[in-house]
Amino acid sequence: MARTSTPALAVAAVACAAVGVVPVLAGHAEDEASAVFGVRMPAGYRNWQLISVAHEAGSLNDLRAVLGNDVAAKAFREGITPFPDGAIIARLAWRHEPSAGNNAAFGRTQSFVAGAPTNVQFSVKDSSRYPGTGGWGFGQFEGGRPNRDEALLGTCFPCHSQAPGTADFVFTRYAP
Repeated sequence: MARTSTPALAVAAVACAAVGVVPVLAGHAEDEASAVFGVRMPAGYRNWQLISVAHEAGSLNDLRAVLGNDVAAKAFREGITPFPDGAIIARLAWRHEPSAGNNAAFGRTQSFVAGAPTNVQFSVKDSSRYPGTGGWGFGQFEGGRPNRDEALLGTCFPCHSQAPGTADFVFTRYAP
C-alpha cells in the first residue's frame, strides 16, 4: 500500500481550495453535506467576492450578502448565462434589526443592521451532477451544520424555476 505524506495532502488541499473545489478527503463525514444535493460548505467562502446585498421582508425579515467564487463572480461581471459549471453562489443571511444606538445618534428611526445570523445557502452549478434542477445543486447550513431537511431543500429549485426574469434560475443581479 502506497503512503501519501501529510505535506502532499496539504498541498493538494490548498490547490483544490485555490480553484474553488472542496476536496473530499478520507474520513470526511457524510453528515457535513446537505441532504438531497450533497452540497458541502466550501472552505474560504467568506473571502469570495461580493456580488450584491438584499433585504428580504415578510416573515424572513433578513439582510443578505451574496458572494461568488471566482467562476461565479466572472460570470456575474460579464453577464454570462447560463452560469458555467464550477460557479458557486453563497447567500449569507442575518436578522434585519433596528440599531438603537445609530437611531439615537440620528435622532430618528432610520438605521438597520445585521442581527443574529440565520443561515448560509449555496447554489453549486454542475450540469452533469444536477441535470434535473437546471444544473444547480443547493445546500443550506445553520450554525455551520447542514440542514438535513429534504423537504426544505426540495423547495429550492421549484422556487427558482418560477421566478420571472431570472438568468439561469438565479435571483441575484450583479451590483457593481
